[in-house]
Amino acid sequence: MRACSLSVLFMFLFVLVGCGPQAPATPPEGPAGTLRWSLAGVNQISRLDPARLGSNQENIPIYLIFAGLVRLNENLEVVGEGAERWTVSDDGTIYTFTLRPNLRYGDGSEVTAQHFADTLARTVAPETGSEFALRFLANVVGAREVAAGEATSIAGVEVLDEQTLRITLESPRGYFLSQLSYAFTFLVPPGQIEAAGDAWVGQAFGSGPFRVKQYDPGERLLLEGNPYYWAGPPGVAELELRLYPSTDAAFTAYKDGEVDVMGSVQAAAPIERLDEVTVGAGFLTLSAPTVRYLGFNNVMPPFSNTFVRQAFAQAVDKRAIAEQVFAGRVAPAERILPTGFPGSQIPIEPLRFDPVGARAALGLAGFVSGSELPPVALTYDRSDPVLSQVAELLQRGWRETLGIEVRLDGVPTSELINRLDNMLVDPTNPEMALQIYLSVWTADYPDPQNFISLQLHSQSPFNNGRWANERFDELVEQADALSGDNPAQRERLELYREAEQIALNEVGWLPLYSPQATLAVRPTVHGLVATASPQGIIATDWTRVRVEESR
Repeated sequence: MRACSLSVLFMFLFVLVGCGPQAPATPPEGPAGTLRWSLAGVNQISRLDPARLGSNQENIPIYLIFAGLVRLNENLEVVGEGAERWTVSDDGTIYTFTLRPNLRYGDGSEVTAQHFADTLARTVAPETGSEFALRFLANVVGAREVAAGEATSIAGVEVLDEQTLRITLESPRGYFLSQLSYAFTFLVPPGQIEAAGDAWVGQAFGSGPFRVKQYDPGERLLLEGNPYYWAGPPGVAELELRLYPSTDAAFTAYKDGEVDVMGSVQAAAPIERLDEVTVGAGFLTLSAPTVRYLGFNNVMPPFSNTFVRQAFAQAVDKRAIAEQVFAGRVAPAERILPTGFPGSQIPIEPLRFDPVGARAALGLAGFVSGSELPPVALTYDRSDPVLSQVAELLQRGWRETLGIEVRLDGVPTSELINRLDNMLVDPTNPEMALQIYLSVWTADYPDPQNFISLQLHSQSPFNNGRWANERFDELVEQADALSGDNPAQRERLELYREAEQIALNEVGWLPLYSPQATLAVRPTVHGLVATASPQGIIATDWTRVRVEESR
């Protein structure tokens, strides 16, 4: 057996230690004060259940109230939460977790290994879980049987004693620990959610740093520190999540001094309004683990031809998009992995903007100019006016470089989703098939597998464009199965890099840009280390967070 404390070697870090003085070496004496944080785009909180997640914004309270076996630190490394330590078998299929001896729920009751086993079964059971949760746990022996209603407990999740849990996988998965950082696997107190019913929102608790003190529908969710939290109570007595209909409304509240912190990965502070705050301003820009990209129909002509995809890719000026549409508020994406994401530190050769190369690639495809190509349409979500601007800039670039007039096909969000789903069933359907489409992916957990394998393996249910490359599949299958210490992790990342290079060269995807999220934090807040993680913006050590009483 080999001991493990980290599942990822390279991570990305964006740290905020207040926006004023540095945090004290030790937390303040006892929790004090109320930290007010905006929750934009949320009008009501209908449930607080890790097994039934909602939108990214609605899930923010869940990551404050509940916790699992592991969590992410400020470097987005997987570290122990409910588990004090763990080991992994030499073949990478058996994980044995030892729980912390002082692990308790917010009501003071003790946590046992059986509770974790019951929680994992609950999150995939047909009555209480979801199909999406099963995607995270499908490789656990017996999880599919529970999801199908054929069993009530997961055969591969065994309770060895009150403090020890063993999880057996069907095959090795180097990203399994990262998956356990997602809320689906978070511990829930046995029977409490079902017993409380609708009242649960106003009294929810788990084993996380906070518990619900009060819920005022449409206005706020007031949390108080969990006095039984294993790491010690938070440095603030209360955390008030104030509900606002939009980011503009939330920023106005920050500007007027009604909240101390405003912003998240999905609902960042509006860049165009930052100069409205001149006194007590504190802003931090975080790179989101998100990529906006162009997808191609790799089954139907003309984009079944690699040279045609390369021609269209090299005719795209990503920096012009970042500057002209977003005024520099996004980062041009030269690769599939977002900047700073695990594995992105290993260099790769991007397919750059190259008009001459684009025309040469078109010639290699057998076309003298783009006018010889069949009609081509770019499909995108018309509900977002920014995407319309991006589409127009792409259209102009293809016209000027390749001599083709691409038709812009703006459609409702629901139609785009339906047509993307249909691409997995029948990518040649003349009424439903897409040719080029604007799409987006945000990581679920901090591992290259979540971008590279999950999106582009030929058999992946997320590979809407149906791109396929045999060597790529071999590489990611090897990388996905590797687990272990740093040498194994380095090998994993190198395999993903080689696979990503193939996908870039053949334009399995054309990554365009990664959004950036701006967090607004008052100088009265100290000790807040905030990281843009796949789960949103997380504070990694609540025991050191404090807020000054003076407003």
